[in-house]
This record gives sequence, C-alpha cells and structure tokens, in this order.
Amino acid sequence: MEFQDRVLQCVDCGEEFVFTAGEQSFFHDKHLKNEPKRCKPCKSKRIAVLSAQGEQRSNRVETRMNCSACGKETTVPFKPTQGRPVYCRDCFEQRRQAASA
Repeated sequence: MEFQDRVLQCVDCGEEFVFTAGEQSFFHDKHLKNEPKRCKPCKSKRIAVLSAQGEQRSNRVETRMNCSACGKETTVPFKPTQGRPVYCRDCFEQRRQAASA
C-alpha cells in the first residue's frame, strides 16, 4: 500500500499539520484505525496534563485505623468521618454479602 503525506487540522489549536506517509504506514502496520487529531505540540501538552492528573490521583490519603468490627489494624484510602464505623476489607466484604442476601 502506498501512502502520501496528508494535511490535517489540529482539534485543539486549529493549525494544520502533516500526517506523513511514514506515520501513515506505521498506523497501518499497527492496525490503528483513527488518524491523529492533534499536532505534535498539542499532543505533548495533552500528555503532560494527563500525566499530572494521574500523579494527583496517586497522592491519595491513606489512614491507619482499627476495624470497628474485629479490631484488626487496617488502612483505608480516605480520612474517616467521626462517629462512622470503619471496616477492614474482610469485615467490609462480610457486611456487603450479608446486606445483599
């Protein structure tokens, strides 16, 4: 299959960019169906933003607590509200199964 350079328009900045024959060949070889939507600078910015968002998600609060049911020490991915019970994974699963039965 022979490819020719094509001019596409970036969905972010509206500038035109070239989708080269080599890139088209790569997309074809990898069975990628959609052509690129962003120019290289906009694609780089998008990747930077998405990776920063991923880092923010990984900075979750982890709190050590004792399970309200069995007393075993456990870690929960949130800051517990005062007066509400906190359960370890085993007790939480048991309570969920009991509620659905």
